Amino acid sequence: MSRREGLIVIMLALIGSAIIIWPVTRPTYTDSFYHYNAAERLATGQGLTDTYLWTYVGQPEPTETPVLVTPSHLYWMPLTSILSGVSMAILGVEYRHAQLPLIFCLAGAIGIAYHLGWRLGGTRRHAILAAWLTLFNAFFVPFWGEIDTFAPYALFGSGCLLALGYGLERRSVVWFAMAGVAAGLGHLTRADGLLLFLVGVMLLFNPWWYMPNTALRVPPQTRITLLIVFTVAYLAITGLWFARMIAITGSPLPIGGLQAIWFTTYNDLFRYPPDSQATEFFAHGIGLLIETRWTAITQGLQTFMAVEGLIVIAPLMLIGLWRKRGLFLAPMILFTVGIHLAMTLVFAFPGWRGGLFHAVSALIPFWMALGAVGLDAAVDWIAARRRHWRPRTAKWVFSLGILVFGLVFSLSAIRPSPSLTRPFPYDYLLEVLPPDARVMINDPAQLYYFTRIGGAVYPNEDPQVIAAIAAHYGLTHVILEGVNQDEDGRSWSGALPERLQPLLIRAPNFMTLIDQRDGVLIYQIILPPP
Repeated sequence: MSRREGLIVIMLALIGSAIIIWPVTRPTYTDSFYHYNAAERLATGQGLTDTYLWTYVGQPEPTETPVLVTPSHLYWMPLTSILSGVSMAILGVEYRHAQLPLIFCLAGAIGIAYHLGWRLGGTRRHAILAAWLTLFNAFFVPFWGEIDTFAPYALFGSGCLLALGYGLERRSVVWFAMAGVAAGLGHLTRADGLLLFLVGVMLLFNPWWYMPNTALRVPPQTRITLLIVFTVAYLAITGLWFARMIAITGSPLPIGGLQAIWFTTYNDLFRYPPDSQATEFFAHGIGLLIETRWTAITQGLQTFMAVEGLIVIAPLMLIGLWRKRGLFLAPMILFTVGIHLAMTLVFAFPGWRGGLFHAVSALIPFWMALGAVGLDAAVDWIAARRRHWRPRTAKWVFSLGILVFGLVFSLSAIRPSPSLTRPFPYDYLLEVLPPDARVMINDPAQLYYFTRIGGAVYPNEDPQVIAAIAAHYGLTHVILEGVNQDEDGRSWSGALPERLQPLLIRAPNFMTLIDQRDGVLIYQIILPPP
């Protein structure tokens, strides 16, 4: 691939990325609201801080004084917010400006896919097919423009695996330095990005590097040199963040997230205090372990077939992987196995509730290039058994068919642009609540985006726990949303965790109903003097 061709590819990738990202005009779900809010606070000089909690996992121990502002990203990683925050600090606080780094990240991932198509397939047709399917990847198309980890992780994750592949092949200090930087950026994007670093370490500690038809033993001093370079480059990117985490929590990593291993239900993410433990998990018997992991495995298989493989491309990806297996793809293979095992057997609930979907964005450029290779292999296999087939023509026809399939499938997945006006009940809340209110609500990140009111999320606990949370975080009100009545006249709310449903029968003494409208109940919290 010439330099001129590379520049043309990058320009087209930037244009295509901007077009795909354009329909997304504001956040539409909790993760995106959270990352954008943090970016906005960073851009306006308030640092990496939150005025609300969407989970209690990873938070420091309670203090006697109510905590109104907390350090951000004690559960999720910060790079998406940093990229968008810096962009808005330079250009102005607007959602379009926050999206600008995502356009470059997505274009970079498309460029990697194009390169992989050339590297693995050897023709421009393979490269175009890989790049096209990375951009028009139906399940990711609605999310490329969200202020979330999809586009950054697609770039840094695939970039790290690409650099590791070249580093292993060439025993190159430069490639391992680049891999370390990409691994650091990947880890700052997602907590499971730590696996990128671990993949490099595991491959370097392996005393044998297998190459086609030969097994070359790599001298220990070479492995040690490359490991040092890789680690130093990784720590150069992540070191300051680790220092920040140690200062706040006493640990370089958000170890509270390890509690997710022992969740008995997804709502355990909202326990207060967050204390999910192995003893409690196994107290439910071996049946819970089997049930939760089997659900995660089946969901993981669906993610592989549909999300990663777009259904029809999945078998072609595997054929291509088998055809091109070798040292260059070893990092990608190890990461693929590791992330699927981690998100199914270890972090089962976060995995099948979105964690795996986010994480496999790093694999899309590889899978799409391998799918293009597998298509050729499948055509050659059929042509060898059907003499009237013309393999060259068939490969172009099927490639064009897949291009059209990807485009049509992706266009059907694009969602209508969400309204920029404040949805119900946020105008209502601004009308009733005092300016200094801090509330407990189902989605505090969304509440903050539309009203700038801080607070905390519903806990997956009994109603009496609300008093302790209110005292710790200075909460003044509780908002119950989506309250309905069943056929027997009993109130219920799909927004409330099961353990908080008794609030709809009888509120604790410290909660007083002050207003209600269209299924929304507003309670004031009045705590007794300490």
